[in-house]
Amino acid sequence: MSKAQALSAADRAKLESLIGHEFAEKERLDRALTHASARTDKGNYERLEFLGDRVLGLCIADLLFRTFGTAAEGELSVRLNQLVSAETCAAVADELNLHLYIRTGADVKKLTDKRMMNVRADVVESLIAALYLDGGLEVARRFILRYWEGRAVRADGARRDAKTELQEWSHAKYGVTPVYRVEERSGPDHDPRFKVTVEVAGVAPETGIERSKRAAEQVAATKMLEREGIWQSASAGN
Repeated sequence: MSKAQALSAADRAKLESLIGHEFAEKERLDRALTHASARTDKGNYERLEFLGDRVLGLCIADLLFRTFGTAAEGELSVRLNQLVSAETCAAVADELNLHLYIRTGADVKKLTDKRMMNVRADVVESLIAALYLDGGLEVARRFILRYWEGRAVRADGARRDAKTELQEWSHAKYGVTPVYRVEERSGPDHDPRFKVTVEVAGVAPETGIERSKRAAEQVAATKMLEREGIWQSASAGN
């Protein structure tokens, strides 16, 4: 396996332009882009990834706290988890075309493949750490705001699968799993209606009615999340 090539001066300058920061210590940028499979004496991004994850979390938490002044802690947590997820970090990597700059060994291929999503996400976190170490928190924050602020204020930023969200909340708060029960099935076979009730020990139940059992469960879970203040009601801002 051949040794990984260092970034060329031209590639480094191009990437610094995309990032919005010229590195005082160029080696930091090189290390942030180096996968553990690359043979190099300069180290890889694993330690930087650890630090970058924390810097990203802090900056996103601060952004959400200031942007959504009336949001409950539960909604802020959902938004935070979505914005620091591997999917979002990989999307930022793709926006930056980071796969063109990541240094890997010959055994790590097809960096744009879905299976390599975690690699692209890790590099974004390591890049944030490199920015923090090279220029301080405000340099890292400026980069994060540039690529995350628009994502943070999306209307659906607090929404994910309602059943998953309700299960995590009920486990954390009450130590129980939600129970779904079909109360009624009505209508003809080509246009059925399912009435489903969800119960969580410790709170009042909620009911959803939809054309499939799964959809009715989602409606019931959504209604409970909104009632308990975990999600803001979709009509609240209208």
